[in-house]
Amino acid sequence: MQKKRTINELIKECHGVARDKGWWIDERNHGELIALMHSELSEALEAMRNRGTKAEIAEELADCCIRIFDYCGAHGIDLEKALIKKIDYNKTRPYRHGKKF
Repeated sequence: MQKKRTINELIKECHGVARDKGWWIDERNHGELIALMHSELSEALEAMRNRGTKAEIAEELADCCIRIFDYCGAHGIDLEKALIKKIDYNKTRPYRHGKKF
């Protein structure tokens, strides 16, 4: 059985693959990288609209995570720590805070 990897280990791996494949030879535009993350979410939405399988939707969501992880790896962002902090904070918020539906 394969050892489970932490978020930070996945970030390091995703960024390493992107570097190895030549995506970080030059500095990359932050806005463009965010747009690429967004495009993967749009592809997930399109898969849902087209009644894609769970596997197809999961693949697009995984692509989004890979882009986010690559960005975090390139910029030294400890996403794992930020996720834990945000989840813990969200637990303290009132039910349906902001009454947004």
